[in-house]
Amino acid sequence: MRGKAAEVSAIEARSRLSQLLRETERGKSFVIRRRGKAVARLIPPAEKGQAREMARVLASFHEIRKRIPGRLRVHQLIEEGRRH
Repeated sequence: MRGKAAEVSAIEARSRLSQLLRETERGKSFVIRRRGKAVARLIPPAEKGQAREMARVLASFHEIRKRIPGRLRVHQLIEEGRRH
């Protein structure tokens, strides 16, 4: 996301959707809130190069995961990391 996302209420987002979409096309991002709680993000789409890079990174993670035998327990890894 480029910079800080502007916040809009769900009602405002519904009534100004066309305007928000135009601003999103120009690179601006929005957080949509309902009753003060963030429920959605409106962000520009990733560039083709970024999408390909993300796919490559995810494929690398999948390859690394295949090399680790057994079930991976994130909590245990975090605790182990704290000990070192």
